[in-house]
Amino acid sequence: MADPPAVVVGLDSITGLQSARILAARGVAVVGVVADRRHWGARTNACVEVVESPLHGDALVRALIGIGDRLGRASVLLPCNDASVHTVSRDRDQLAGRFLLALPPHDVVELLMDKVGFAHIATAAGLPVPRTEELAHRADAERLAGQVEYPCLVKPAAKSPAWTAHTSIKAFTVGGPDELLALYDRVGAWASRLLVQEWVQGPESGLFSCNAYFGAEGRPLATFVARKVRQWPPYVGTSASGEECRNDEVRDTTVSLFSSLGYRGLAYLEMKRDVRTGGLVIIEPNVGRPTGRSAIAEAGGVELLHTAYCDIAGLPLPEAREQRYVGAKWVDLRRDLQAAVVARREGTFSLAGWVSWMLDGRKAHAIWSARDPKPFLVDIAQATGVGAHRLLGTSRQPDLQLSQPLAAGRGMP
Repeated sequence: MADPPAVVVGLDSITGLQSARILAARGVAVVGVVADRRHWGARTNACVEVVESPLHGDALVRALIGIGDRLGRASVLLPCNDASVHTVSRDRDQLAGRFLLALPPHDVVELLMDKVGFAHIATAAGLPVPRTEELAHRADAERLAGQVEYPCLVKPAAKSPAWTAHTSIKAFTVGGPDELLALYDRVGAWASRLLVQEWVQGPESGLFSCNAYFGAEGRPLATFVARKVRQWPPYVGTSASGEECRNDEVRDTTVSLFSSLGYRGLAYLEMKRDVRTGGLVIIEPNVGRPTGRSAIAEAGGVELLHTAYCDIAGLPLPEAREQRYVGAKWVDLRRDLQAAVVARREGTFSLAGWVSWMLDGRKAHAIWSARDPKPFLVDIAQATGVGAHRLLGTSRQPDLQLSQPLAAGRGMP
């Protein structure tokens, strides 16, 4: 009998597209679930079927039950965004029998997904985290406006569908009390709770991450450490490029944190070096899903996602699970070029340096693939169209850029 199919929820994202490609390249039949068939990720040839459905809530559960019934056998379920992780974790009993899933108990999932709760527990456990305060009401913003150090970050306690419906920005930076109150008034309704967090000073290159997969009883089966090179938008965006590096402290902190919880499944921890102290500080965990940079592990010779698939499916694990530090890189071509242009304007990077970096070493691409070119071409076409509409003042896109001056960071180091 053939190996179980995989169902990738969130194909309309870099994370979902990469996951589908990695598994398909290893002979796995992949079914992709997208919120919008027009998205560039839905144009991939890595899937045997693409199903349109909301990526969270009861509608997703109904769609998955339908997929499971059609497939007629237990399939590996791979959610690729926070909302879908929360849904399949909450409703795992309804999905049992149709799907195979690696997640810790739901209360652990909720604990790790809630940034405020995680920060308080991490502080109590002696883990290095930046000061984090909750903004449940405007009165909290008014009280904290004169107490926090600036610049600081404001972001949702847990990224919800309501937040992502308004903006793709993960966090906003604010430079003073008036900006904090103004930002709360603009975005406070997008999340049930916001948090204000101390800004950890240092360049993007000081952001390190460990992608990992944990098997039964919190045993790490694969780990891979990398660092950001550039991100888009600058300062508080998502990774536009990264490269493999050795940082045993980041790896060991990741293993210690998740193993202590008896965690099972895909996990990620991001840490940043604070230039004021030289120490590493936890920025955030991600749970139950791949991340945008999971594919760099594959370029570096660590079969991270295939390890997860095999463990979930009860198949023999691949042998390539140890990081060997071969200098692998990961790049989202369009967004990294945008980030490089901004860095060039700020005098911190040269385009010649960008070209040199691009030509050197092994690479995993976020969207581009010679074997699967349509997603990249559609992404370029759609981005060009959005840019043209904005220049002409005819864009119907929501106000995603309302705080770009903040994200660019007045007073940023």
